[in-house]
Amino acid sequence: MFTRKPDAAVGGGPVVVSIIGPDLVVTGNLETTGDLQVDGGVEGDISAARIVIGEHARVIGDLVANEIVIGGNVRGSIRGNTVTFQGGCHVEGDVLHRKLTIEQGAYFEGRSRRSEDPTGRYRNGGAPR
Repeated sequence: MFTRKPDAAVGGGPVVVSIIGPDLVVTGNLETTGDLQVDGGVEGDISAARIVIGEHARVIGDLVANEIVIGGNVRGSIRGNTVTFQGGCHVEGDVLHRKLTIEQGAYFEGRSRRSEDPTGRYRNGGAPR
């Protein structure tokens, strides 16, 4: 179990990061209110506060998070406030975002669209869902 810097949104305590290791392949949807780092494989949708897809990871499914960083292979739709495609990543799918960064060397095949609420977490006039 790893932790990252404190997050004001969760009372200022350290945020626990769940990790899918490089030798693990998960089939099924994953949902957490914390952070998730994928270094292995996932065949299913992922929903988290923050998602990091490692350089050698492979994901077939949709991603939804406040922050998404992709260094590996993803095939599916991506919805996040801040989305980063690192150099060397391979992404096939549409992206709905507030802020999108595509580093040199990243492969992206799909459509990108900016949205004020890309995660769909706020409805009914801005009230949390």
